[in-house]
Amino acid sequence: MTVPATTRDESVLVLTGGSTSVAVDVAGGVPRVLHWGPRLERTPSDIEFLAGLTEDQHAADALTGSRRLPAVLPEQSAGWMGTPGLDGHRNGTRFTTRFLSSGHELAGEPDRGQVLTARAVDSDAGLALTTAIELSGNGVLRLRASVTNTAAPGAYTVNGLRVVLPLPSEAREILDFTGRHLRERTPQRLAMRVGTHLREGRRGRTGSDAAFVVAAGSSGFGFGHGEVWAVHTAWSGNHATFAELGLSGVAVLGGGELLLPGEVILAPGETYTSPWLYGAYGTGLDGVAAAFHTELRSRATHPASPRLVVLNTWEAVYFDHNLEALVQLAELGAQVGAERFVLDDGWFLGRRDDNAGLGDWRVDPEVWPDGLSPLVRAVRGFGMEFGLWFEPEMVNEDSDVAREHPEWILAPGERLPLAGRNQQVLNLTVPEAFSYVLEAMSALIQEYSIDYVKWDHNRDLAEAGDRRTGEPRVHAQTLAVYALMDELRSRHPGLEIESCSSGGGRVDLEVLQRTDRVWASDCIDALERQRIQRWTGQLLPPELIGSHVGAPTAHTTRRTHSLAFRAATALFGHFGIEWDLRGASADELEELTAWVSLYKQERELIHTGTVVRCDHPDEAYWAHGVISPDRSRALFAFVAMDSGVSAQPGRMRLPGLDPRRRYRVEPIELSAGSMVRSRSGFPSWWNRPPVVAGRLLQDVGLQAPMLYPEQALLFRLVEDATDSSGR
Repeated sequence: MTVPATTRDESVLVLTGGSTSVAVDVAGGVPRVLHWGPRLERTPSDIEFLAGLTEDQHAADALTGSRRLPAVLPEQSAGWMGTPGLDGHRNGTRFTTRFLSSGHELAGEPDRGQVLTARAVDSDAGLALTTAIELSGNGVLRLRASVTNTAAPGAYTVNGLRVVLPLPSEAREILDFTGRHLRERTPQRLAMRVGTHLREGRRGRTGSDAAFVVAAGSSGFGFGHGEVWAVHTAWSGNHATFAELGLSGVAVLGGGELLLPGEVILAPGETYTSPWLYGAYGTGLDGVAAAFHTELRSRATHPASPRLVVLNTWEAVYFDHNLEALVQLAELGAQVGAERFVLDDGWFLGRRDDNAGLGDWRVDPEVWPDGLSPLVRAVRGFGMEFGLWFEPEMVNEDSDVAREHPEWILAPGERLPLAGRNQQVLNLTVPEAFSYVLEAMSALIQEYSIDYVKWDHNRDLAEAGDRRTGEPRVHAQTLAVYALMDELRSRHPGLEIESCSSGGGRVDLEVLQRTDRVWASDCIDALERQRIQRWTGQLLPPELIGSHVGAPTAHTTRRTHSLAFRAATALFGHFGIEWDLRGASADELEELTAWVSLYKQERELIHTGTVVRCDHPDEAYWAHGVISPDRSRALFAFVAMDSGVSAQPGRMRLPGLDPRRRYRVEPIELSAGSMVRSRSGFPSWWNRPPVVAGRLLQDVGLQAPMLYPEQALLFRLVEDATDSSGR
C-alpha cells in the first residue's frame, strides 16, 4: 500500500528489531534516518518528539538545511555539503538532483523484520530513485538505493551511488581495519575529526587491506563497554566505506561501490542498484558482533549441519601430488577424526608449480593417469567427504586456454597488466569464457560427486578491462562471479563453497550469500591467527571462519608452537588440519585425535553460542569465549600473546554469563603433551575447581595464570544446579 504523508506525526516511521530502533522521516524527497540506536517506545508523544528532529537549524553563513540530518542518499540541494549520495551526469549536465517523494511502503512487523521502500523522482534530471531500508528482527539494519534513467532519449552516467546513516554526537572515535596477505584484519583506531575518513578498495576484490567494518563509538569503547555503531559494505569488487564529520557537526557512516569511469551508463529505462550497506548498533564491539552473528545465523542458507573437520593438503604436499602419498595422508587424517578431505592446487593440466596451468580445468593425465577416481574412492572409503580446489577467475599465460583465447584475459587493450602470482584474470563477462568455466567445473563436480569447492582468487584486478573494447569490467566481473557461483549451486544442490582469496582477501557479506565459510588467512601460525580470527569475528561467527592446525613450525613465519596452542587456536572456528601427518609422531597423532574429539564435542556450542571477548587491561593477555544461547554452558580460552608488562596478569572478568546462575569451572587438559606451562604455578581454581556465581565471574573474575608467552589455557563453565552452598 502506498502511504501519503499527511501530518508531522505520520511522517515519522519507527522500525524496531531486537534492542534497536530506527526512526525514519519520510516527509521529504528521500527518507532521513532520525534515530538509529537503542530501542524506542512508539507512543504518540514520542513520535511527536522525534518529528521535531526534522526541524532545521543553521548559522547565519550556512545554507538552509545544512545542519539537518542528511537523507540516506544525501543531496546538495537539501543542504548537504559532504559526500553526495548520487554522483552522475548527462554528458556533463544534470549533475545535481532534487528528488521529490512519490510514495512509500512499510511492510512487515516489529521484531519480525520490517522493510521501508520509498520512491522519489527528479523530473528535471530524468531520474527515479528507490531506497530500501530494512531492519531485521535481530536488529541488523541494511539499506541500498536504486537509480533509474527515466528520460528518453539520452544516457545517464553514474559515477557513484552511496547511502549513509547518521551518527549522534557521542560517536567520537573510529575503529576500522587494514592488513596485508598473511596479516588480514589488523585494527586501527583514530579520533573522529572534521572531514572524511575514506577507505577505498580498488583491488577488484574485497582485499586483505579492506576496512571490513567501520565502527564509530563513544570515546574509549571496547568489547564490552561504550555505545558502538558499525557498518559494512557488502560487495566483493571495488568499494568505498567512510566516516564523515562536517563543520555543521553532523556525522555519518556510509558506503557504496567504487565505480571505474564509464562502468555504469544507464540507457533509458535501465537501473543501477548500490550494494547493501549493513549496520549494527550495540553496547561495545561484542554487542555489534552479536547482532551480525545472530543475523547471519538466521539466514535460510546458513550452514545447518555440523561443520565437518577438514583435512586440506596444501601445506602438506603443495604441488607434489602423488596418489600413494595422498592416500596415506587421507588415511592418517581419518584416523585422527577428519571428516572431509580437500585436494588443493596442483591436480590439473600442467600444474607442477604456479607458473602454468590455471584455466585448464582438466585432470592432468601425467600425474593422475586414472583420473582422480582412485583418490576419491580411497577418501570415501575412509568415511570422508571429498573437496577440490579451483581458481575459476584466473588464468596463467602459459595455459591452453590463454593461448587459444587471449581475448578472454582482462586487460586495458593489447597490453597485458602486471602479472600477479604469474597469472592474469579471465574475463567472465565474455559469455564464451563464462560458459567454458561453468561447464568445466560442473563436469568435474558431477563426475567425482564433489562435496566441497575451495574457491581461490589470488590476484588483484589491476587495469581490468575488456581487451576487445578497452572498457572497464570490475563491476561486471563481480556480478559474473556471483552468477557463476549461483549457477553451480543451482546445478549441484548441497555443494559447499569456501571463499578464499590469497587467504582472507574476499570476506564480505555479499560473497557469503553464496559461500559457506571463508578462509581467514593463508597464515596458520597460531599467534597470528589469534589476532586474525579475533577481528574477523567482528563480523562473522566462528562457524564461517576456516581455522586449521598447521605444522609445528609455521610455513609462513617459521615460528614454532606447541600442538596445544595451535589446536586451541583452531578450535574457535571451523576446525581443520593442514599438516603433513606422515611426519607426525605417534604422540602427536594421539594428541591431535584428542583435540579433534574435543572440537566435535564442543562444536555445537562454538557454532551457535554468543562470542565474547574480554577487555583485559594488559594487551599481552587475551581471554575470549563462547556462551550457549541459554547461558548454561561456556567455553573460554585464556591466551598469553606475549610477556606482560605487569608482574601478574590479574583477574579476567568473564562477560555474558547469567549473574543468577552458579557455574562449575572445569579446566581442560587433554594429555600430558597438551599441558600449558605457568611461570609460577596455577591459581587454586585450576587444581580445585570451584562452583562460582555468574555475577562474581563477571564482576570480580578469575585469577589469570602467569603463562609463558604463546600459550592458551582452556576451561569450561557448566551450570551447577545442585550447588546451594552460596560459596
